[in-house]
Amino acid sequence: MNESVSNLTPEPIAEDSSTSDFTALVGENLRRLRTRNGLSLERLARASGVSRAMLSQIELGRSVPSVAVLWKVARALEVPFSAFTAATGSGEVSVLRAHRAKLLTSRSGRFSSRALFPFSGPRRVEFYEMRLAPQTIEEADAHSPGTTENLVLAQGCLEICIADERFRLEYGDAIHFVADRPHSYRNAGPIEALFYLVMTYPEHAE
Repeated sequence: MNESVSNLTPEPIAEDSSTSDFTALVGENLRRLRTRNGLSLERLARASGVSRAMLSQIELGRSVPSVAVLWKVARALEVPFSAFTAATGSGEVSVLRAHRAKLLTSRSGRFSSRALFPFSGPRRVEFYEMRLAPQTIEEADAHSPGTTENLVLAQGCLEICIADERFRLEYGDAIHFVADRPHSYRNAGPIEALFYLVMTYPEHAE
């Protein structure tokens, strides 16, 4: 999701073991993906629009990355969002306890995303719970070519802007679109918008 990421300063990590573990995992995966692609921090910074200092802090596990930052880097590396949260090993059944959820938020804290799938490896399909505060707009950059979004609104109202087209959703409405163009989510209503999003990446994505 879009923010002025080049001017963002790294966010301090709260003293919480689960948050620290998650941040360390993101940092390790970022470093692995960057080196696999033969990119220096400087080159990745230029490609993603995220500062070298912030990338370094994330890799060292010293900064909690926002949704906007990870989307920028994912697009630059041409990998799905889940590539940053993938852990080794997986079982046939995974129970994701709500109280242990790993939330990614915007800098303002008015937009949040919760992954509803296990961090067991990169995947072509991802499932998220999204929350957007009243009177808030969240901008999204174009994702990798061929990426699609399938969204259903569970609470409130939501307006989706795709390029120059606008689509208003009410409770229970769903929308499916190709997300390789800039798009945005707007909550003009008086209550928080709650929606569920399935993202599908093209087969060549990791």
